[in-house]
Amino acid sequence: MKQPIDMGFAERRKASTEAKLKLLKKLEPAIKADTPEAQAKRAERAALGAAREARRAERERERREKAEREKVEAAARAEAEAAEKAAAEAAEADRLIALQAAQKAERDRRYAARKQRKR
Repeated sequence: MKQPIDMGFAERRKASTEAKLKLLKKLEPAIKADTPEAQAKRAERAALGAAREARRAERERERREKAEREKVEAAARAEAEAAEKAAAEAAEADRLIALQAAQKAERDRRYAARKQRKR
């Protein structure tokens, strides 16, 4: 908007104020929040926010349940591995005992044979 050159400071200031007031009047319906349309929009946004929060809570609950299941499964696996390791250790101990018994029997047999030869 062109302004005449001969406008003084007070006139420019008045024109600026009037332009601001016109702009405010133009935006006034958007500023008023008591209209039924605005209330409906607010209610819709609130419903969307509540639905979003419910979905987030559901995802969080599922995540916690999954973590709990994984924790239980890991504990079961660890228990099974410990039982398997204990069984393997027991089998190894039994094998060592049997080997030692066989070695002792062989040693005793040789000792008895040596004694028999000396008689």
